[in-house]
Amino acid sequence: MYNVLICDDDKDIVNALKIYLSGGDYNFFEAYNGDEAVCTVLKNDIHLVLMDIMMPVSDGISATAKIRETHNMPIILLTAKSEDSDKILGLNIGADDYITKPFSPAEVTARVASQLRRYMKLGGAPFLSPETYVIGGLELDDQSKAVICDGETVQLTPKEYAILKLLMSSPGKVYSPKEIYRAVWDEEPTGTAENIVAVHVRHLREKTEFDPASPRYIKSVWGHGYIMEVKGK
Repeated sequence: MYNVLICDDDKDIVNALKIYLSGGDYNFFEAYNGDEAVCTVLKNDIHLVLMDIMMPVSDGISATAKIRETHNMPIILLTAKSEDSDKILGLNIGADDYITKPFSPAEVTARVASQLRRYMKLGGAPFLSPETYVIGGLELDDQSKAVICDGETVQLTPKEYAILKLLMSSPGKVYSPKEIYRAVWDEEPTGTAENIVAVHVRHLREKTEFDPASPRYIKSVWGHGYIMEVKGK
């Protein structure tokens, strides 16, 4: 089952694309502007994106650029005939293909299938290699339990490793100390849970940051918890 995100401000087009692709092995996600598309990609394992260029709030070009900072799934732009310059710009910033409106069901299904085949063949799909997470210069290989930061192997304790994996698996998502404690310690948090998590996060920063006081990766969201910076810069 492939997770396909369809993003267009016209709900009729979203529904039409879902009908066109209904014969395939697809699970659909919907978004109606670029910001919603980026948020959906950050929170779910999306395998292909169909993205309209002209949308309110945030257009498809800026959303494509944002998604490409952290994800490499195929992105197919949905364009009007008059948007030739936007097609070129979209391809230059990381889109894989485009479909010009009005489009036929046969063209949509063929292009989606083609992009997914290429992606699968290259082994880039997140569900094919869930063991590896890469953000900026930070890489975690869950199969070998190796963590590499800026080309250097980092030695982590099991709890430090588990926290890092949790945050890297959902970049851009804020985890409260209690949520981290439940996930990593597999028990309900006690009164000291927040301090315990804070100590482990501090140790993680000391091992993965040039300047732990100004982290590139694990950042604090005051009053809420910790977040893995999407850009990792």
